[in-house]
Amino acid sequence: MRHLATPDRLARRHFTSAVLDAIEAAIVDSETRHRGEIRFAIESEIEFSALIQGVTARQRAIEAFGHMGVWDTEEGSGVLLFVQLVDRRVEIVVDGSIAQVTDEGLWRDIARATEQAYAKGDYRGGSVEAVARIGRVLEVHFPAYPRNPNELPDRPMLI
Repeated sequence: MRHLATPDRLARRHFTSAVLDAIEAAIVDSETRHRGEIRFAIESEIEFSALIQGVTARQRAIEAFGHMGVWDTEEGSGVLLFVQLVDRRVEIVVDGSIAQVTDEGLWRDIARATEQAYAKGDYRGGSVEAVARIGRVLEVHFPAYPRNPNELPDRPMLI
């Protein structure tokens, strides 16, 4: 019922243009130190048809990963941080190359820490810290090379 009663503007209340700017700056900064590509998506509510089908935030995140083309990087080094605001869920979906060298528990830990920051009302700090933590993981496994193209948009997406 929360999904039906929640307006799209919920995302704009928590993710103001200043917060989106800070997240974008964190992504740009992070991507100078690794070859990964970080995308950030915020969804206010799940559509009614998806609710009836019992779609979870994780399923929505995987769907967004595909729709946003996060998988479409040269090295398979895309990461999506997906925020489902109504259910207060954060999901992180990683591309195949990253999944091969990291543990799923690491991504769950980052997601849960971000949820805890959001529960305290710290959307800016929680988001920027999540991007920083993701970046540190990518620095270890995909350090920057002289050729380091920016393959995906850095601006967070409201969906």
